[in-house]
Amino acid sequence: MSESDGRGVGPTPAPLDEYPIHQTPLSLARVGTSDRNFYDRSYFNGHDRDGGTFLVTGLGVYPNLGVIDAYAAVRRGETQRAVRFSTELTERGLDQRVGGYRVEVLEPLDRIRIVCEHEDLGFDLTWTGAFPAVLEQPHLILAGNRPIIDASRFAQVGSWAGTLHVDGTDLTVDPQVWTGSRDRSWGIRPVGETEPAGRAGASGPGGFWWMYVPLRFEDFAIVVIVQENPDGFRTLNDATRIWADGRVEQLGWPRVHIDYRSGTRIPVAARLEMTASDGKPVEVHIEPQTFMALHIGCGYGGDPDWQHGVWKGADWSSSSSYDLTDPAVAGRIPWGVIDHVARARCGDAEGWGMFEHASLGRHDPTGFADWTSVAP
Repeated sequence: MSESDGRGVGPTPAPLDEYPIHQTPLSLARVGTSDRNFYDRSYFNGHDRDGGTFLVTGLGVYPNLGVIDAYAAVRRGETQRAVRFSTELTERGLDQRVGGYRVEVLEPLDRIRIVCEHEDLGFDLTWTGAFPAVLEQPHLILAGNRPIIDASRFAQVGSWAGTLHVDGTDLTVDPQVWTGSRDRSWGIRPVGETEPAGRAGASGPGGFWWMYVPLRFEDFAIVVIVQENPDGFRTLNDATRIWADGRVEQLGWPRVHIDYRSGTRIPVAARLEMTASDGKPVEVHIEPQTFMALHIGCGYGGDPDWQHGVWKGADWSSSSSYDLTDPAVAGRIPWGVIDHVARARCGDAEGWGMFEHASLGRHDPTGFADWTSVAP
């Protein structure tokens, strides 16, 4: 019978229903919540350590919005190139593909292949984990009584191998040089078209302070993630050291010290004071290098060009090039989350990774009183 007969199209199973992995009475064609903001997303970054090339990319699935999308962005010098792909989500399965972009799981939690096919920005890259992936603490933030973030994530540091093409230049990605981090997160967070703020938005946000630091050293990895309210109250605190044999050592409550460039909130140095399981101090010094603003071309909060989960129609794609010296672009940089290539030192060990940071509005611990406050 057709839909015109009034019976509609009945529910159909998902390919994943063939596997014994259910966690709710639902088919895996559906998720365990009707919240429109449910998401399931991967994130990758990679760099050549000297700051010459910095890649950020990922793919997201938004089951209750019916959208799957992906993005890739590369910074070289003062130019940031970004491409995006989006289409309708027809079924939930193991095939992570949208337009010319795909993610292939070669060995779960260890080796991943990502491919981007676009004339402006393309790559064929294979990720190999240097240390085991680590599951971070659950992340919960409420607006009134409603969860606006209720998510889980795992993270991993590792290396890249393959080829990268950007704006007519071909690059060989050497795993002895190229390093980075990745994460997978899923749950609830604001995605898609903007919702009405309602009562929770009556007073406006007082501020947003976030820090995410995955670092790779020769003998261990360190992953630190912290989010604080304007008064410094932590809504997320997780600091771990991961060893090659899979041991995960908790490093307590990090004390965070960030030096900002005068007249800005752009970090120029950071120090993390932590505590090992035997009570000894663990101190990490970080030198942020080149950066990429995730809200310029990558679809994260505040990006005026495209945002994750927004319905753009079937088989949509776009490409943009951003001149970071253009005042219209440079003026946007401070107003979102920024990923920095990070050089780090922990005792005598040198490491590389990422220093992701955002400081917007009031943040009492660093002395920023409002949205216009900057470092002296």
